[in-house]
Amino acid sequence: MEKLVVIDGNSILNRAFYGIMGSKMLQTSDGTYTNAVYGFLAIMFKMLEDINPNYLVVAFDVKSPTKRHELYKDYKGTRKGMPDELAEQMPIIKRVLTAMNIKIIEKAGYEADDILGTLANFGESEGLEVTLLTGDRDSFQLATDKVTIRIPHTKQGKTEVDNYDRTKVLEVYGVEPKALIEVKGLMGDSSDNIPGVAGIGEKTALNLIKSFGTIEEIYKKIDEGEPTIKGKVKEKLLADKEMAFLSKTLGTIDTNAPIDKDLSDFKLKDWNKNEVLKIFRELRFNRYIQRFNLTSEGDIGENITKETNSENELEESKNGKIELEDLFKICKIQEKEKLDEIFERIFNDKIVYYFFEKKDTDEVNPISKKIISVKICIDNIVYSVSFEDFKNEFKNLFENDEILKCGYEQKIDYILLKQEGIEPKNLMFDVRISAYLLNSNSNQYDLENLAYTYLELDINELLKQNVTNEQTSLFETSEEKENTDNEVYAYVISKLKVKLEQELEKIGSLKLFNEIEMPLVEVLAEMQFTGMYADEKEIMKFGNSLKSHLEELRIDIYNLAGGEFNINSTKQLGEILFEKLRLPVQKKTKSRLFYRCRGFRKIEG
Repeated sequence: MEKLVVIDGNSILNRAFYGIMGSKMLQTSDGTYTNAVYGFLAIMFKMLEDINPNYLVVAFDVKSPTKRHELYKDYKGTRKGMPDELAEQMPIIKRVLTAMNIKIIEKAGYEADDILGTLANFGESEGLEVTLLTGDRDSFQLATDKVTIRIPHTKQGKTEVDNYDRTKVLEVYGVEPKALIEVKGLMGDSSDNIPGVAGIGEKTALNLIKSFGTIEEIYKKIDEGEPTIKGKVKEKLLADKEMAFLSKTLGTIDTNAPIDKDLSDFKLKDWNKNEVLKIFRELRFNRYIQRFNLTSEGDIGENITKETNSENELEESKNGKIELEDLFKICKIQEKEKLDEIFERIFNDKIVYYFFEKKDTDEVNPISKKIISVKICIDNIVYSVSFEDFKNEFKNLFENDEILKCGYEQKIDYILLKQEGIEPKNLMFDVRISAYLLNSNSNQYDLENLAYTYLELDINELLKQNVTNEQTSLFETSEEKENTDNEVYAYVISKLKVKLEQELEKIGSLKLFNEIEMPLVEVLAEMQFTGMYADEKEIMKFGNSLKSHLEELRIDIYNLAGGEFNINSTKQLGEILFEKLRLPVQKKTKSRLFYRCRGFRKIEG
């Protein structure tokens, strides 16, 4: 049987955005965010690999009122606007999908849900096996024996999916999929601001629908004096009868939206390889370039889920890029004789690349951690060594002032070693500090972003492709994944050191780094380790006075602006200053607003 997959574009892009965000949000060199696009593609490729469909469509919402807004003006009225960092990725994912010759459908006045519903109905009528990929459980009402709803979610750091067909919905909810429309009519939906019947929750709504089938039948039974509908439940139903029927209409997915339905348009086709390669290079999706062998001859067609593992098919390393042949190996050291061999190499080379695996011992104090193990990288092999078992050996290593120690956040490392009775020497290359000197305007100095920025290396993709020295697969458990993260960090540090030194040399900051920034690390660490006395009550008193003053300033700002807004939002602040208050604008570009006001200059964006 042929298979049709329909992806809820907005839902999956949103899920991908929040799955790869915060300090790990990916960006291009010009600051464009790409994490949602990267995550969307990862989910889509996984789905294609699992299902191997014949037809594929991606549906998107359109920024225009729908018939639901006409019925109820507050529909989705409580939803926050799309973050700017996500909104700027919407045209990018559409550009990528277009280059892949994947059909995109959007229709003014209709939501992506309606397109999913219409295509599910159409696909089933054509005798196809249909899968709807979405993060919206409202789509469960579309499940049948031939239509499956696929919900991706993250579990222990991995993307997994839950599949809901008619049987699964019956098992979980105890009602037919279409009956979930009735349930929503009663209980409402806070995410879409569908009111429902005030005071009726999911449990009560399900029980009512299991007993009477539909909302219409419930109110018919009430009119007939049904004795089992009584008390507070009856009062609530009668008080919000109009809202119950309205909510049912709002929650019903349209399965007959006026869209073109031609299977030949939906068929998976060959990618426009050159265009996809161009876009992936712009986005720095190097792992996808490697994964689909976009740099070698040959077309990419319907078997786009097939990955390449051939090292010979990849380009040579250029400009510090990490290629597949550079994958690291992991080796756990338990014998002192083996450790002695490793340390002999370190003492000869006069340099060590390391990363500490730490465990929190006090959630309140950020430096109350304990070193569990030390990850040491030599020639793309990461050695994992228990700190407790070989503390004396590590004391000799870290107190040796002839060996350059290269690590990450060495001020914290210094303090942790001091707490273990070790006086660290020559902790003189911190990749985080070097990255700060190279770009002090960034706030993303985590190793994932540094690897991506300076090595064009995606750590998550590297972990998926790497194997341990025993040739076993990674990610079997969350604990193993966390440990492997620590080991890949040691590997990344070893690769970043050379690249960051080169970049510092280019901008003339290597001397500043070596002679001022790094020596200052020991000074600051000693200050933090020694500490100082503080009057807790006075600090709390001062903090409270600051809060009070900030609140006064907030009220003054709202008064001047003529209403409340999110002061921390540069977008909303810009709208207040330059659109509402009409302060002079110096220069406006496509994505950033530059302005000068009374000698104060700020960049928004």
